Amino acid sequence: MQSVRFNSPGNEVAKVSYTARRLVELGYGSTRTLGLSVADGPPRAGDLVLCRVTEIGQHRFLGQVHGKRNRLFVGDTVVVAYGARYAPDQFEAVVPGDLGPCDLVAGGGIAGRVVSSHSRMKTPTQVEPLGLVTDEHGDLLTLARLARPVVPVLAPRPRTIAVLGTSMNSGKTTVAAALIRGLSLAGRRVGAAKVTGTGAPGDPTLMADAGASRVIDFTDLGFPTTYQLPMPQVIRILRGAITDLTSHQADAIVLEVADGLLQQETAALIRTPEFRTGVDGIVFAAGDSISAVAGVRLLRDEGLPVLALSGVLTSSPLATAEAVAGVDIPAYTAAALSSPSLADQVLAGAVAGRVVAGDGGGLSDDGSRLAEHGGLPQERSRLTEYSGPLTAETVA
Repeated sequence: MQSVRFNSPGNEVAKVSYTARRLVELGYGSTRTLGLSVADGPPRAGDLVLCRVTEIGQHRFLGQVHGKRNRLFVGDTVVVAYGARYAPDQFEAVVPGDLGPCDLVAGGGIAGRVVSSHSRMKTPTQVEPLGLVTDEHGDLLTLARLARPVVPVLAPRPRTIAVLGTSMNSGKTTVAAALIRGLSLAGRRVGAAKVTGTGAPGDPTLMADAGASRVIDFTDLGFPTTYQLPMPQVIRILRGAITDLTSHQADAIVLEVADGLLQQETAALIRTPEFRTGVDGIVFAAGDSISAVAGVRLLRDEGLPVLALSGVLTSSPLATAEAVAGVDIPAYTAAALSSPSLADQVLAGAVAGRVVAGDGGGLSDDGSRLAEHGGLPQERSRLTEYSGPLTAETVA
């Protein structure tokens, strides 16, 4: 268990969440102690706060570094960060206006106030803030203050693939990890980053397990989440992540952009010049066929190069057939993208602005998809005969 010690009465020891992990890295778990401050004003996103757990609800575990989870009990003290959250399948939350009781809105260590929740969610785990975290000199500690330094680099940016999706749980992280795995097996030094979302250890850990030589996310750069961040700060995260991975000698970069294309920060980010110049191609993870078609068309309307479909969609051959009937790009399972040859071809396709046909599973002469790498079967459904718009009558 990662923990830190406070110089409060009794030298209280607290569990450290994923978002606050830099405290341990900087010695507060061993040689340095922390203090507490009860500020007069409202907390801000990124402020670190010591909380006592008062009621266990939806989140029963505290996410820690390297994917570890620590069981929570009433009475535990935990160090988390204030932040807003956007999660259609879980909670929408905002930063509270005071230091009063609030909610643990994400297991990675985000304190907020829930304003809406999915019907499947239990009530959030309740926490009582004890004070904002300070260093040994009494100065407030924030994620921005603890952010990893990004060293400017003169080297050219490596080829970069962004994984976007239709929504939360459309398969983005699985697809990103599959690409990382395939590129690593192809002998590439892959840098990976999650540039938007909510601070949590699961996605970066999976990327590292898949073979990424270095993984970074927005929490490393000083932000607990990216929901409600001004766009200049989101752009700063994108630039910082790419610069960091380039400086660590990556020769390929895989980026994950959280949530769906309609989420406000994602929608704004993909329209920025920085995204267009920093990303060579997109693999789009979709949950179903109609969202796949709509998402690809939206990205194409923005002039962005979509290279392939993947995600939950590819669990169903019929849904995949419906999707590729409406968009002229191949669809691959995550297992297929783990193939070194296919992953390398997708990366090369990013540079050329198209997916390489042939072994990579592109279109064959008769318009069917090759099956070697997990694309559509060679036998074509009647949907692939149809070139018009998808309607209820078309897919019945």
